[in-house]
Amino acid sequence: MTEAVQSYLDAIPLPAVFIGIDRRILGANAAALSIQINAATPLSFVLVFRQPALSDALDRCIATKDKTRVSYTHNEGSLKTRYDVSFAYVSGNMIKGVLMCFQDTTEMEQAGEIRREFVANVSHELRTPLTALLGFIETLQGPARDDVTARTRFLDIMSVEATRMNRLVGDLLSLSRVEENERSRPKEQIDLTRLLQTVVGNLNPVAKANDVTLSFASPTNCPTIAADPDQMMQVFTNLIENAIKYGGAQAEVSIALQHLHRDRQLRKPALQIDITDTGPGIEALHIPRLTERFYRIDSHRSREKGGTGLGLAIVKHIINRHRGRLNITSTPGQGSVFSVVLPLE
Repeated sequence: MTEAVQSYLDAIPLPAVFIGIDRRILGANAAALSIQINAATPLSFVLVFRQPALSDALDRCIATKDKTRVSYTHNEGSLKTRYDVSFAYVSGNMIKGVLMCFQDTTEMEQAGEIRREFVANVSHELRTPLTALLGFIETLQGPARDDVTARTRFLDIMSVEATRMNRLVGDLLSLSRVEENERSRPKEQIDLTRLLQTVVGNLNPVAKANDVTLSFASPTNCPTIAADPDQMMQVFTNLIENAIKYGGAQAEVSIALQHLHRDRQLRKPALQIDITDTGPGIEALHIPRLTERFYRIDSHRSREKGGTGLGLAIVKHIINRHRGRLNITSTPGQGSVFSVVLPLE
């Protein structure tokens, strides 16, 4: 390909790939290489972009010479990026072919989903405490106006419901912040062993109050990792606290950290943190949905424990930001294991 054509590709602000009419790749700009590292390799298009939808769109564009658009999802670890891909036929004195450009639509689609979920789920979550508060206020203004005992009891319940709403709003704001930064990869190097020791120390009083044994075996010579320390603190506080609260009295919660020279799914060195409990376990049908917003196995018990149904959703988004993965295994009656795997590279 001529230098002139390459200069045109480099001037395009979107990821762009140029394909000849023989369906061989003729060039790509740097932005396209960030999506597919082999985007500029002079190979057949189908060998580089192994997506039938993209190949079909390319064929239609070459056959009709009309502009064609198609959706494309790019996976990087557990993070998915959605693109609107356009194909335009180019014919000139120098060269003929098809220009393929990628428009990132991930944030637009996520914003729409977030708005819809927010209206449906938050209205549902707030309806119960608001109804209770309005009912108690009406009672205190009327029949229980001069009843000191009833007033004290109602005010205590109102305080609990208001605290629950405040906690829900706090978790929603936290989830919003996490999603806002999800595509920005952390660069600060942290000692995960020391961070876990701090979390365990903070939660020891909670474990004792729930009659739970909490333990952490500190590994030696564990490498540092690029991570956001505040978000990692949030992840492991949430997971360990859940294991303590839902494991039941006299349960055991153990935390293990190990260095994987190569994780099979991430295909690179990683750190794996397992939070294991000896609690009642989780039915298999619930496990795939545990990280959904507002999903609860037992709504009544979760609310009693102070849960908002957002904790594991926040954990999932933080781990996605770190290009890691969360794995949950459980057998009813035999406890659960929540495993966080974070890449070292």
